[in-house]
Amino acid sequence: MITDVPGVRVGHWTAPAAAATGCTVVLLPAGTVASGEVRGGAPGTREFALLAPERLVGRVDAVVLSGGSAFGLAACDGVMAWCEERGIGFPTGAGPVPIVVGMVLFDLLVGDGSARPDAASGRSACDAAGAGPFDVGRVGAGAGATVRKWTGAAADVRPGGLGTATARSGDVVVSALFAVNAVGDLPDDPSGESGGESGGGPRLLRLPMHGPQFAEQTTIGVVATDATLDKVGCLLVAQSAHDGLARALDPAHLSVDGDAVVACAVGAVDAPMDHVRVLAAQATEAAIRAALA
Repeated sequence: MITDVPGVRVGHWTAPAAAATGCTVVLLPAGTVASGEVRGGAPGTREFALLAPERLVGRVDAVVLSGGSAFGLAACDGVMAWCEERGIGFPTGAGPVPIVVGMVLFDLLVGDGSARPDAASGRSACDAAGAGPFDVGRVGAGAGATVRKWTGAAADVRPGGLGTATARSGDVVVSALFAVNAVGDLPDDPSGESGGESGGGPRLLRLPMHGPQFAEQTTIGVVATDATLDKVGCLLVAQSAHDGLARALDPAHLSVDGDAVVACAVGAVDAPMDHVRVLAAQATEAAIRAALA
């Protein structure tokens, strides 16, 4: 689990079953460095610009994964308030300003679309956060997630969810947590084509390229490591995590996806950059597969 990385805590808020939505908060230890990358063409994010290596702020205090499409970014407000009350944040003359990065996925057509994560939801997820094992699957940000929308047939859609996995080598730990709400599915899914010329043809040519349903997906996640990295290093790790995403999902990173990854380093272990990148791709692929198991 991503809580294998020292100091990382995870909590969920899950709406009642009929609503089929929720949010997941990853609370990070003081001094965590982070960067990230969006490869989908239709992201829903908050504070993502500050993750760029050339930006001033080098720390991140929390990352929020949420359902509810852009409405779900309101969950970040509750996380901000929760952190502020505990003196967590970037120091300023007016007091600490929590650095909370948010990413959302579209689940409004699953269950009650009027039920969306809000500030109270984000606060509840923080209250529930712990350093040990946590629930995965149809909980938190994965509660309303679905996959296998590439066929264009509603009968082919199946549940997505939230998955986590860890890759290790010596003292280096790299863990991933992903909410999988994809137009694609596993490339080796026995229930569908492998992505090549089989049955109905290549997946990309069978996508419903017109209509709003084509824009109702997104896979979002967090990768955390105990390695010591700067913001450039975290950006490279996020890029490698996207490689793992593309291994696990076919197709991925389309113009209407919001696929986004934040990579965080708590800075406890020295490790070669490429070593961490390989582990990030492995952990991401395994986390996404676990979400769809």
